[in-house]
Amino acid sequence: MEDPSLQTPPPSSEPIEHGKAALSWDEIIEKSLSNFGRMQFLQCILVAVAMYFDAQQSFVSIYADDYPTWHCTNTNSTTCTKSSDICRLPKSSWSWDSHASKTIISHFGLECSSNFVTGLPQSSFFIGCLLGSFALAALADSSLGRKNMLILSCLSMSVTSTLIIFSANVWIYSTFKFLIGFWRSTIGTSVLVLLTEKVSAEWRFTVGIVEYFCFTMGYMSLPGIAYVNRNSSWKTLYVWTSVPTICYSVVAYLFVTESPRWLLTQGREKEALKILQGVSKNGVVVPASLPKVDAKEKVSFFQLYASIGELFKKRWALVRIVAVMVLGIGVGMVYFGMPLAVGNLGFNIYLAVVFSASMEIPSCIATYFLENYKRRPSILTFSIVGGVCCVMCAVIGDGRLQGVKVGLAMASFFGACTAYNVFLIFIIELFPTCVRNTTTSLVRQAIVFGCIFSPFLISAGRKNNFFSYGVFGVVLMLSNLTLLCLPETKGIVLCDTMDQQEKKETSMNEMGNRVNV
Repeated sequence: MEDPSLQTPPPSSEPIEHGKAALSWDEIIEKSLSNFGRMQFLQCILVAVAMYFDAQQSFVSIYADDYPTWHCTNTNSTTCTKSSDICRLPKSSWSWDSHASKTIISHFGLECSSNFVTGLPQSSFFIGCLLGSFALAALADSSLGRKNMLILSCLSMSVTSTLIIFSANVWIYSTFKFLIGFWRSTIGTSVLVLLTEKVSAEWRFTVGIVEYFCFTMGYMSLPGIAYVNRNSSWKTLYVWTSVPTICYSVVAYLFVTESPRWLLTQGREKEALKILQGVSKNGVVVPASLPKVDAKEKVSFFQLYASIGELFKKRWALVRIVAVMVLGIGVGMVYFGMPLAVGNLGFNIYLAVVFSASMEIPSCIATYFLENYKRRPSILTFSIVGGVCCVMCAVIGDGRLQGVKVGLAMASFFGACTAYNVFLIFIIELFPTCVRNTTTSLVRQAIVFGCIFSPFLISAGRKNNFFSYGVFGVVLMLSNLTLLCLPETKGIVLCDTMDQQEKKETSMNEMGNRVNV
């Protein structure tokens, strides 16, 4: 028997419009969510908080994997100086400035290990992100849904982050970092898609800012947590950042609702209607008879990734996904590469991260005011700003203009942050609901793919700035050429199926041709 709570309410219980022209589900959703009420606000906050914890796990290695400072135990010795190679000195002639378990370098005795070994944990994290995004992406579009995918990712990431404190060596530690990256790979995608599908087109850009703000707050919280625990083990950092995430996962499971758009693609229109009635301020506007949704076949294991195959059936979809993935490599390389390169600036590591993270705040403000501007010019403008500043950092190098270099590095990060923020909204608007989560995940895979090479570029940049800042800037600017293959999406209403998207754009192109004639 059907659950009575999911039945369409009678006319007396909700202000429903009858007898008018038949409305599509897309129109019903837009009208129901047009008034941004208190319940929608609370839902958006609950969902976006996941990004706070995602940021902490993404950048905690800045402190946990840092190369600690050391000093000579015999100040009168002529063989041991601050410029000496620590690997050529007797172990008895030097000592760490802090306790030996402050970072994994001192804890596991990696001070003389190769760049491959010391960089393995962070590389493993990015590889885990890449593989996890590919393995888990389609599940949010097919069987699990947005909400369940988000909770599964957060809970699994936090549990793995808690278990990492039992690592006995760098190899086990790197394995846990891989698993953390694997599970957190879909958090950003699930949050962004769930946020934008819970509001109307009018509020879509605004709620996207909430995600970026929460990510920024999580990033900025790390210096404070690390400074408070500066005399503790690196394990303390993981405990402080993982336990709260477990608590959040429980709260999200109890109070976050599923995306009504995703429910419709699963043929669960009654559940979608119930959610709309719960968040709608003025009640759901429903026609005399509910629009029919094509029955969805039960998805088998081999059909879970059918949404990826949908992209290859339409030429326009294939062109778009390739274009945005290339653009994502350029934008993402600078967005994630610059925070990892703060050590090359020669500043105190706590202040360096604070300066870097603080650039996210004006970036969020700039992104908010870009809501009424076209997406493509916005991405292009800030990418050029970021790219030019990166190249100038490479030209200046290390010298008496160190302050100028730091300023250019911050300006570059600001440009990349703003371009990245608008870019994430842009890719949401380019594809319909049936493949939106998958396409967003694929783009994030491209972003992470570029990040895998960032540690090597940063390492080479310690001797020649062109291999880090120079390459970052050139790649960022060249990737923007793909904008020529992409349409403008400002103000469009989201579609649910590939056919709807194609018909809408065909209609818009025909209207444009008529105007030109």
